[in-house]
Amino acid sequence: MLRTLLVLVALTLCTHGGYGLQTPPTENAIKHVHDPCIIKEGAYYYVFATGHGIPIRRSKDLVHWEFVGRVFQEDMPAWGKTEIPKTIMPWAPDILHYRGRYWLTYSLSSFGKNRSLIGLATNKTLDPQSKEYAWHDEGKIFESFPENHYNAIDSNLLPIGKNRLVMTFGSFWSGIKLVELDPQTGKSLPNAEVLPIAQRPSPDAIEAPFLFHHGEYYYLFVSFDFCCRGVNSTYHLRVGRSRKVEGPYLDKAGVPLREGGGTLLLETNGRYVGTGHCGVLQDGKRTLLVHHFYDKEDKGIPTLQVRPLTWDSEGWVQAGEPLE
Repeated sequence: MLRTLLVLVALTLCTHGGYGLQTPPTENAIKHVHDPCIIKEGAYYYVFATGHGIPIRRSKDLVHWEFVGRVFQEDMPAWGKTEIPKTIMPWAPDILHYRGRYWLTYSLSSFGKNRSLIGLATNKTLDPQSKEYAWHDEGKIFESFPENHYNAIDSNLLPIGKNRLVMTFGSFWSGIKLVELDPQTGKSLPNAEVLPIAQRPSPDAIEAPFLFHHGEYYYLFVSFDFCCRGVNSTYHLRVGRSRKVEGPYLDKAGVPLREGGGTLLLETNGRYVGTGHCGVLQDGKRTLLVHHFYDKEDKGIPTLQVRPLTWDSEGWVQAGEPLE
């Protein structure tokens, strides 16, 4: 019941000036950003987020952002509406440059249900002025049904070497999963095993995984607790690590993430409420964290934030102050 209430709140936000509503392009486009991911091409950083058609923002300095269109001209692919009739927009995109193309995954689902799917769109460039700029709908690559005790949303792709591609996903139900994909097509391999890598006790409030390789470890970033409540959101970021991509992932105290572990990375602080759903970008010698928060000083509107990440002598990650 609590999960259903939360998603109804999220639906209200989306349809009444929330995640899918774009502010005028003359303003700094950091508002109404939910579930961001980030990548860099040329002089620009690009952010993709939940919203009608998957809105695209870009910036040269990570502080001032502008809209540069969206992935789909329609609110979502027509085939997705057929498969998930109650969906209203794509959720939680993830972006990767892989094999000469940009691969963007996204989720289609109905609130509070695990009949969900993950779709893929590709492009040769992110520059909307380029003659090669065109998003290609590659269809669905993975899905879940009511009989599955997991939820195929909140995808994140990570290449392993030259010939392996894995995807993490998951929201509530039985937690975070990992599955291997075909590196040529991005679709799930035949009979690929769905591996559990993180879970919490009921109500299973864990979602939005992001895998990042640094040094000897794979780091698994996850969001704990509840989003979508505005200034009453309890979302926060935690992390664990493993020498193998399949796990086991442990937190700094040695507690497995499959047993509810997770070292705190970022939580509510002052106006920054419900910090969660992150992406990580290696930008030259610096590592960047992108996430959303609910702005306590602006009606709890979901807002984009970028922070530097640093690594201590034992290889544990720490979040710095927001870039301004």
